[in-house]
Amino acid sequence: MKPEASMVHGPKASLPATRPALTPAAPKDLPSVDRLLRDPAVALLVAAHGHALVAAQARELLDAWRAEALQGQLPKERLDGIAQALRERCDARLTPRMRRVINLTGTVLHTNLGRALLADAALQQVLACMGSPNNLEFDLAQGARGDRDSLVEDLLCEITGAEAATVVNNNAAAVLLGIAALAGGGREVIVSRGELVEIGGAFRMPDVMAAAGAKLVEVGTTNRTHPKDYEAAIGPATALLVKVHTSNYAIQGFTSSVDEATLAPIAKAHGLPLMTDLGSGSLVDLAQWGLPAEPLPQQMLKDGCDVVTFSGDKLLGGPQAGLIVGTREHIQRIRKFPMKRALRLSKLPLAALEATLRLYLKPDRLTQDLPTLRHLTRPVAHIEAQAARLLGPLRQAVAPRFEVRAASMRGQIGSGSLPVETLPSAGLALAPVLPGKRGMGRALDDLQAALRSLPLPIVARVQADELWMDLRCLDEGPREAEFLAQLPSLAEALR
Repeated sequence: MKPEASMVHGPKASLPATRPALTPAAPKDLPSVDRLLRDPAVALLVAAHGHALVAAQARELLDAWRAEALQGQLPKERLDGIAQALRERCDARLTPRMRRVINLTGTVLHTNLGRALLADAALQQVLACMGSPNNLEFDLAQGARGDRDSLVEDLLCEITGAEAATVVNNNAAAVLLGIAALAGGGREVIVSRGELVEIGGAFRMPDVMAAAGAKLVEVGTTNRTHPKDYEAAIGPATALLVKVHTSNYAIQGFTSSVDEATLAPIAKAHGLPLMTDLGSGSLVDLAQWGLPAEPLPQQMLKDGCDVVTFSGDKLLGGPQAGLIVGTREHIQRIRKFPMKRALRLSKLPLAALEATLRLYLKPDRLTQDLPTLRHLTRPVAHIEAQAARLLGPLRQAVAPRFEVRAASMRGQIGSGSLPVETLPSAGLALAPVLPGKRGMGRALDDLQAALRSLPLPIVARVQADELWMDLRCLDEGPREAEFLAQLPSLAEALR
């Protein structure tokens, strides 16, 4: 045999491998909706989810596949998996949009991640009261109609020292309602120019004044306001003096402001109420745990404020709510104002709020029982030890694309509270394994996308060309185990 011939007629393995062409399906190859629903595997779906949902998803699936078939882009082989494709569509449609995530951003009260975590006591109270009839507006002692404010008013008064209290669905509503009830109808409200803040969602104090039907009167300058500025602005049309705690920004340098203790006598001398908005709403002195101090409703009332508003889901550590405490006279005016009904708190957050406030009756246990304070006061040494435990498993999961190191970090309280202050923390820093800087951003984007796609998504932050996983909010025990359980899926996503 000639050498040339042996080369031509040699083993087939020496020839380039070719992938067999897939046979395109025609629209007529697709089953009808009725026929698909009679498939035994699909019948199980109908039994589990009902005819309406499965039929609707079947129509959408068949419409999408028919469009592909008309373009010759639907492989006939895919028809064998139509029941599984329908199951996946049903599962996706029933998957909740609001999902649990693991917060490794280093921000304890993260607005985009749900702010404060509810305590176990609050969760149990919600479950107990939401799955059964309850006494939301029924006085069990008298056997008559009750007032939902009574569920938490005594607690708020005991904790803050207020004469009376009421609650609405968030602090923005509390501010709006307070101004409308005390100064609506075009009357004047005096506010320092340096306190005309804008918080999340374009919520601006001047807009709130207008929506409440009050006329804003600005006093002072952006950085300096004095008592005489308030005195000079008070006139016959003045109805209210308002102080706003600038929790979401800070002005430093040549500044001056008038505190509540100084402003209260001015208000009283003119027969005017003084209202202060604290925003974050801490009910305990954070300085006792080495954290920056926040103004307390208790102190504002002692300083002479008639009305104090603050949030329930920030430093207080409860559900979203706007809490209003103050003198009996002014709280009664607010409670009777028509707008109150539109802003009232529903039964679910009320149940959680009552249980959260009861935790404050045991102040020596707050850092154990209240997740917000537990995370804010967690010792750095404990976080460093956790980082050391997780370093090896995470390194194995992301290798060889990323390298991991334990690192010191700085986190934040969050939700506009103490914007300049940071919290010492620790965690894990992941860096792409690349020959240079090129591709660094894309690699980190891919890593973040992989973390967000996990069964229990992980949200971290990018800093200094690394992905930082701050572990301050990752409780030890079951929560740490949940993090570890995500690592095999992460390894698969990064392959």
